[in-house]
Amino acid sequence: MDPCPFVRLTIDSLALRLPETATNKQVGGEVHPSATPCYCKLRIKHFPSQRALLPLSSFSDASSPPDSSTSAPGFHLDADAIRRVSGKKISLRVSVYAGRTGHTCGVASGKLLGRVEVAVDLAAALSRTVAFHNGWKKLGGDGDKPSARLHLLVRAEPDPRFVFQFGGEPECSPVVYQIQGNIKQPVFSCKFSSDRNGRSRSLPSGFTYSSRGWITRTLSGDQWEKKQARERKGWMITIHDLSGSPVAAASMITPFVASPGSDRVSRSNPGAWLILRPHGTCVSSWKPWGRLEAWRERGAVDGLGYKFELVTDSSSSTGVPIAEGTMSTKQGGKFIIDRRVSGEGESPARSSPVKGFVMGSSVEGEGKVSKPVVHVGAQHVTCMADAALFVALSAAVDLSVDACQLFSRKLRKELCHDDQSSLS
Repeated sequence: MDPCPFVRLTIDSLALRLPETATNKQVGGEVHPSATPCYCKLRIKHFPSQRALLPLSSFSDASSPPDSSTSAPGFHLDADAIRRVSGKKISLRVSVYAGRTGHTCGVASGKLLGRVEVAVDLAAALSRTVAFHNGWKKLGGDGDKPSARLHLLVRAEPDPRFVFQFGGEPECSPVVYQIQGNIKQPVFSCKFSSDRNGRSRSLPSGFTYSSRGWITRTLSGDQWEKKQARERKGWMITIHDLSGSPVAAASMITPFVASPGSDRVSRSNPGAWLILRPHGTCVSSWKPWGRLEAWRERGAVDGLGYKFELVTDSSSSTGVPIAEGTMSTKQGGKFIIDRRVSGEGESPARSSPVKGFVMGSSVEGEGKVSKPVVHVGAQHVTCMADAALFVALSAAVDLSVDACQLFSRKLRKELCHDDQSSLS
């Protein structure tokens, strides 16, 4: 099946130039301009608004690009959203404020400096990249009087994606469907297992993974039994193609252990998964592709903290971080790998090799039925086995919500250890 059509509206090269009289004063009355006290809100009708900080440009030439700039997360439109706006006049409205972002006593902080609007035709970007504006725009002002100016580059580009959905919760070993419009077609099946011995079929007997290195000896069976009530271990989900051949897997390789004196997995000692791809002709031989760490964040609202990195060398204990963030354990959220900052708490690493949108997966909160929907950028899929890796990663993120559940709570039966050892 072909990927689903998506369009991405990007807003880049954002910068603000203030009148000379304003740059000599404190902007907003609180913060000096060198500390970037200005920000903007970006809105398109029927879409959630976004925010971005605005660096101040010192260039006075209206034809020159800014000396420093930033980017906004951007907007993503699927085929249904594109149909809704097709033929309609759509505007991107950017409101610029001076002062700190956030709210004080329920009232938005920051002084409005002005607004600009850019007309966009998103349907035109289904097959090609379209630029709608590139340059400076005046933020109001009377006549020839000096006024602030905003620089922005607004464009839309095709961003096709493969869309998958689990037919049930990952721990229930569901079928995974590929979605295109109203068509739903099975492409993968899942097999979840929980190994009592805490060892994975994917690794040599007697060895497991540690977050501080690749290889450590496993504990004896008696030691595992004593610690069983304070840790979750041995979970594995294998993704099979329609022929029944395994094409990807996620293996819990570092147990999720309650930190001393608490009933939660701490950031200082996270649990970890390896995302695996087949290696060689043997069905039980795997090669690490990525590593996911997860823990439970403390705070006013409990959060699932996570970090994902690509494994570049199986003999090394380090990888290349490409996604890190936090999402609410109660409300859930989205796990996203994207070069741009998008999603709740997402922040790609500075040295990340990621270019554009890679994947996104829905995550439900604790106690809710979860059937993850997975989006994968078409440019990152050369075969269905590539897509299976992202499906396995999505399952690992979803299962981490359960693995990071407070140890004072009981897990559902599907997550408990198999009656017989999977190695027997």
